[in-house]
Amino acid sequence: MSVLRPGRTSGKVRMARLTDLAALGELSRLCQSDGVDTRSLGLPVSGPPIGVFSLFRLPLGAFRPHDLLFVYEQEGRLAGLLRVEREAFRDEWTIVELDAVGATDAGDIRFRLVQQLLRDGSKRGAARFHVACADADGNVDLFMQAGFARYGDEIVLFRPPDELLPDPVPDADAIADGIRPVEQIDALALARLYAAATPQPVQRLEAVRLADWERQGQWRVPRSSLAPILRFADVEAYIQEAPDGGRDGTQLNGFLQIGVAKEDQPHYLKVLVRPDVDASPLVRYGLGVISARTQRDSDHPRDHGVIAPVRTYESPTDRRLEEAGFGAIATVTLLMKETLVRVAEPALVPAGVR
Repeated sequence: MSVLRPGRTSGKVRMARLTDLAALGELSRLCQSDGVDTRSLGLPVSGPPIGVFSLFRLPLGAFRPHDLLFVYEQEGRLAGLLRVEREAFRDEWTIVELDAVGATDAGDIRFRLVQQLLRDGSKRGAARFHVACADADGNVDLFMQAGFARYGDEIVLFRPPDELLPDPVPDADAIADGIRPVEQIDALALARLYAAATPQPVQRLEAVRLADWERQGQWRVPRSSLAPILRFADVEAYIQEAPDGGRDGTQLNGFLQIGVAKEDQPHYLKVLVRPDVDASPLVRYGLGVISARTQRDSDHPRDHGVIAPVRTYESPTDRRLEEAGFGAIATVTLLMKETLVRVAEPALVPAGVR
């Protein structure tokens, strides 16, 4: 006896319109609930005190001309959405939200949204697509079917707002620890620090260039699953110089990136250190900076905690964060799809004698 397979969903994917905003807000809220008939990227930011749509929401003033928002319309209602941030300086697109509703159609809806994005990106010259998601509800399988490659995992840690932030670190102590603000001339030293702290395969895939480090504050490096929230934050960056300075006097022991929230979202803390360096001074300094900014400026919210992403290969940085009051709330998967074909670069090789 033959069994008929259910047909493809009858809806269509299109670009979002201004009149869709109210429906999109409700759709995003529903998909962050625990309903069995909804699907989302599953980032660990659902429920109080953090909400996905408040964390990644797009006020009209923050929606940049090169960002994209696709929706799936079915029988006159919106059943899916996909939101993409396009980098201003690189041809890279980051999927920050992928939601769908429907007990039987949600998977197909999300796959069609991703396929539409890939087709549109190929026409617009996108070089890479990035996404971070929880390994649940078929998220990873969905993207791997679309040609994405899984290249890492990231632990997301959260420091609750009921724990008081430490006092700012005195300038004399910061100088003693070698901590100072980043300058443009630090780009080469930052690139070397990134190379020392990041495995070669990840470096090759992310392809962070020297020019990207020169744009500190304008482009979000290093990449993380929560970097999109920096759009709604005042970003500051600091470095920790090595005591001996290395062979050329420019060696760095660590890098600190802070995003002091301007919206209803947690503050952001990213620490990158060499494998043999203790991250505690940078963590303590970063929390002190957030404390100083929130006390001085009433425009910054004070009661939404601090969130910090850590790659699994960056351990024991996560241990130093836990000692400072952070707790792991989830692990997310990092995936990427390249549209360019890699070719071997020309190079000289030793001559052989036959």
